Amino acid sequence: MDLVNRAKQILFSPATEWDVIRQESLSTADMFGKYVVYLAAIPAIAGFFGRSLIGYSLMGMGVYRTPFFRGLVYGLLSYLLTLAGVYLLAYIIDALAPSFGSQKDMNGSLKVAVFSSTATWVAGVFQIIPALSILSILGLYSFYLLFTGIRAVKQPPADKLIGYFVVTVVVALVIYVLIGIIVGTIALGGYAAGGAF
Repeated sequence: MDLVNRAKQILFSPATEWDVIRQESLSTADMFGKYVVYLAAIPAIAGFFGRSLIGYSLMGMGVYRTPFFRGLVYGLLSYLLTLAGVYLLAYIIDALAPSFGSQKDMNGSLKVAVFSSTATWVAGVFQIIPALSILSILGLYSFYLLFTGIRAVKQPPADKLIGYFVVTVVVALVIYVLIGIIVGTIALGGYAAGGAF
């Protein structure tokens, strides 16, 4: 699997790329070892540079930088918990499948969780310059990728697709908010946990 080509295709031609992904024989090791470990590192590394090395301007009253060690721990924890979060999301997508008329297939569920996250990870590059970090909102495109991925890979009946998608989005939001709180509490000592995500 060509990481750059796959990321480009899923971002710009999701309908056709999901059909390719559905038919591919990809193991968990393939998806994590050749895709997730690299793309999930983008927001972690960019965030570390942005928070700890470049810093945030405080309305012209100076620049605030997260202490180096705390920034490093924050980046590492967010990276590791993101990897776990992707697998947990896949597990939940698979567990929900029968309730929405879809087949249990952990490999297919993992494909949906992994490749739908692409936009969020790629948009994480904007965290390298704190003034541009608002552009990370472009990662919301991952919701569309999730919708099209569930439709193409999990193939629920048309009348249950929206329900499956909505429940999955709620679960994904809970997972990533919890990751943000855990990382903020551990890495930033709790005082900034609310802003950790």
